[in-house]
Amino acid sequence: MSRSEIIDLRGQVHARTDRAILFSTDGDRESAEWLPLSQIEVGELHRGVGEITLPEWLAVDKGLM
Repeated sequence: MSRSEIIDLRGQVHARTDRAILFSTDGDRESAEWLPLSQIEVGELHRGVGEITLPEWLAVDKGLM
């Protein structure tokens, strides 16, 4: 199995639980997707806006790119 590309996306974290974040790239909660914290890294956020790092396949699967 080949290693997945790791990418960075900038966007808005709308909500957070112990296991996931609700994230959108356009700041619209209606288009936000839940992402498992086990698959991503959340960078420093300012008022909920910042960068996350995740596998490209996950971003594509969730429609974030």
